[in-house]
Amino acid sequence: MKAKILTRSAVAAAVAVALSAGYVAGHNNVPAPQVIAPAQAAALMPAEAAAKTGIPDFSGLVETYGPAVVNISAKHVVKETSARSSRNQLPMDPDDPLYQFFKRFGGFPGFGGGQGGPGGPGADRPSEGLGSGFIVSSDGYILTNAHVVDNANVVTVKLTDKREYRAKVIGADKQSDVAVLKIDAKDLPTVKIGDPNGSKVGQWVVAIGSPYGFDNTVTSGIISAKSRALPNENYTPFIQTDVPVNPGNSGGPLFNLQGEVIGINSMIYSQTGGFQGLSFAIPINEAIKVKDALIKTGHVDRGRLGVTVQGMNQTLANSFGMKSPQGALVSSVEPGGPAAKAGLQPGDVITALNGVPVSDSTSLPSQVAGLSPGSSAKVTVWRDKSAKDLSVTIGALKDAKTASAKTGAGGDEASAQDARLGVAVRPLTPEEKQNDSLSRGLLVQQSGGAAASAGIQPGDVILAVNGQPVTSVQQLKSMVEHAGDSIALLIQRDDAQIFVPVDLG
Repeated sequence: MKAKILTRSAVAAAVAVALSAGYVAGHNNVPAPQVIAPAQAAALMPAEAAAKTGIPDFSGLVETYGPAVVNISAKHVVKETSARSSRNQLPMDPDDPLYQFFKRFGGFPGFGGGQGGPGGPGADRPSEGLGSGFIVSSDGYILTNAHVVDNANVVTVKLTDKREYRAKVIGADKQSDVAVLKIDAKDLPTVKIGDPNGSKVGQWVVAIGSPYGFDNTVTSGIISAKSRALPNENYTPFIQTDVPVNPGNSGGPLFNLQGEVIGINSMIYSQTGGFQGLSFAIPINEAIKVKDALIKTGHVDRGRLGVTVQGMNQTLANSFGMKSPQGALVSSVEPGGPAAKAGLQPGDVITALNGVPVSDSTSLPSQVAGLSPGSSAKVTVWRDKSAKDLSVTIGALKDAKTASAKTGAGGDEASAQDARLGVAVRPLTPEEKQNDSLSRGLLVQQSGGAAASAGIQPGDVILAVNGQPVTSVQQLKSMVEHAGDSIALLIQRDDAQIFVPVDLG
């Protein structure tokens, strides 16, 4: 079985393919089309055409805004021995089952580009990647994806009228995958910016870009989901569509029926590297914020709480006395960080930020990132079976630690077995506490039964049960004995903490 991958959609220039595809949509109870003259239809936006005929006609949109969509060529000079790792590196744990879902297209050797030339391994080899973009101001500012121009030495922009310009990269933000380019030109055609919050699942959308290098290719589909959170893409609530998007579409605009740009096409879900029904776009309101920051300061400031969070499920909700799984469960708090200073604790469930509900752990990072460092925020948490409001001074974002699946080494001291939980544990030695910067905890030496089914492993350190710190083997046994059908164990694994729900029923 071929591995599924989520793929950034830029493509090497040397790719040459033959395409044959069709897009068929069946509709029941569609009003009978009215006869409209071609010139009249071309002047209509798709929404108007749909109202008159029952079927959208995108020709007016393409004719009006197509000239503002550009082709981008990004040239690189890379070492063959390091090119694959630098252009195809996955910032995830290889043990993570989602590791293979992410792969970024670019002009690296071995993917259809930059393979020729003399020198052999270790030699400098030119590589050219193609992508798309769109003009947002008549004086030459262009939006595209950061991965399209990543490490580029020369960036060239080609307009639909065949004019070409050398572009300057004003800034690129890898967290959001948004980049801003500038070309020296005036009176350029521009797109119209829309509001993605007003769009609905099921509405028609249109993509224009350069898939496989075929300039200004138009494809259409519908919005299939909104605010889609993707693994390792913490700061972007993606718009999911079924618009055919392929390598080279990266950085191109996603239009609504009114001809407004509501997103930047960025990623596809695929088993083959080509389109298979799922594509993802960065909401344009998020991209405009990044654009403004890059033009003004050259970088993007994001807020930080200083916590590690994880998702909730029904077992965890039961353990913390919640009726339903919602919010983001705090598994660890950075010592001295903004959350720690405000009194947040492991075991708190963050349910709202400044009054805006936190639906799950994947939505919290983007909500926090949108706050200005130094600003004050109200964080609503669920603690001890009741809601509590805390005031937090937001910090500046930095990389957060996450738990991995690696195991630690056991010790040789006597251990105690808890039959109901299914673990053999022992107290930490003074040396282990010092090495791991822990003041308490029980080291798991063996795991079976309910604990093993929940993912508890030898080498994990049990720190708390249902948010209550564990300091001794006897205390753990007592807590498990008097627990209900489920408990939440806070464990330390490597250098990160995570809550693990355990079903004892």
